[in-house]
Amino acid sequence: MKHRLPTPFAVLLIASLAACSQPAPPADNAPAVTGEPLAARAVMIGTEGASLPACASTSQVKTGGTDVYWAPGETRAVKAKIAGGAKVSVCEATDDDAWFGVVFATPGIDPDLCGVGRPVQNAREYQGPCRWGWIKGGTVQLGG
Repeated sequence: MKHRLPTPFAVLLIASLAACSQPAPPADNAPAVTGEPLAARAVMIGTEGASLPACASTSQVKTGGTDVYWAPGETRAVKAKIAGGAKVSVCEATDDDAWFGVVFATPGIDPDLCGVGRPVQNAREYQGPCRWGWIKGGTVQLGG
């Protein structure tokens, strides 16, 4: 007696075996997407203690400007763009200084209104009224 596989089952088996033999694409080959980010992490202020300003330094964005992202390492969705020469408050950095968490005023708004030049009692997420986000290291002149 000869056994034959049903045609739909045979097709499914062959397709699944073919899929297993294909290598996965490299992670850095992911296409850029727009819209909501895959990850978000608010910028922390007051991480240097209650006796120092909420954000450690004011820096100037280098010529050419920079993109602002939702989280360190998350480059799929741009949150905002900051023009070259604009001032930002650097509030925190990743351990390798590859990313800076910044607070910045929108054009026409006094950066002093951001409230990060004075101490805060406890470290916390920045809640406004200015904008916040993450920029790549090397896109600002620190202390500039």
